[in-house]
Amino acid sequence: MARLFVLLQYLLPHHLLCRVVYAVTRIRVRWVRNLLIGAFVRVYRPHMADAIEPDPKRYDSFNSFFTRALKADARPVDPEPGRIVSPCDGTLSYAGALTAGRLVQAKHHDYTLQALLAGNAHYSQLLTEGQYATIYLAPYNYHRLHMPAAGRLLSAWYVPGRLFSVNSKTVDRVPNLFARNERVVCVLDGPSGPYVLILVGALFVGSMSTVWHGEITPWRGDGGVPPHPAELVAVHRAQDTLERGEEFARFNMGSTVLMLFPAASMEWDTALQPELRVAVGKGLGSYTTPPPQP
Repeated sequence: MARLFVLLQYLLPHHLLCRVVYAVTRIRVRWVRNLLIGAFVRVYRPHMADAIEPDPKRYDSFNSFFTRALKADARPVDPEPGRIVSPCDGTLSYAGALTAGRLVQAKHHDYTLQALLAGNAHYSQLLTEGQYATIYLAPYNYHRLHMPAAGRLLSAWYVPGRLFSVNSKTVDRVPNLFARNERVVCVLDGPSGPYVLILVGALFVGSMSTVWHGEITPWRGDGGVPPHPAELVAVHRAQDTLERGEEFARFNMGSTVLMLFPAASMEWDTALQPELRVAVGKGLGSYTTPPPQP
């Protein structure tokens, strides 16, 4: 069945399906939204106790329920200033060093950093021997993304692509998946130099947005999806330094986040293992030279 599901994805009109999902999940008609939310709760049983609004029926659309905010103390940030923390709730797929500019996707599958960054030579060279982590967000996870370290936006670009599912069955079977899927690349000036956050789109992910650009997907450019990577122009907050733990983006439906750091700037905790459950603010690694105290 898993192989059939993956083969079917090659034939599906990914972007059309995502636009349908985008529209449906924003319907505010009570019976429609309650039907969608009720079905989701029965299947995925999301943890609602830490949400500001714990009653699923009080949200005005499925999308507002899905991107619900949490209570202020629900995700405490690691108190050590030199720590790099998880930007999201999810499951760690991999954390380690790039090897000759290649990243591990799954057993028997790797892909190039240059392809992931859509050919950006400068940052490909900067990160080629660096460290990276891949975190998968399941549908039941909290879907707001938070800063893993303090940072000011330096650059960002949207990369058009397919929208294969990013669940483990598909990741194990579709080569170069993270370099094929639609994604948003954000470069931040952090405590020990630039680092990169990548939001990877997926099947039924109706949109991605950041605090700097607003809603990015579905693409709102000059009529349709651009054929090449498009530089994103920040509409606000671009000059602000966001602190570790601050919200910087949102996903709709499940997807994947990648973090990349230059060589020798940081190291992951030795206890990190694939399939480890992580949460926003949980320490995952440390800068090799702790940043100065504010």
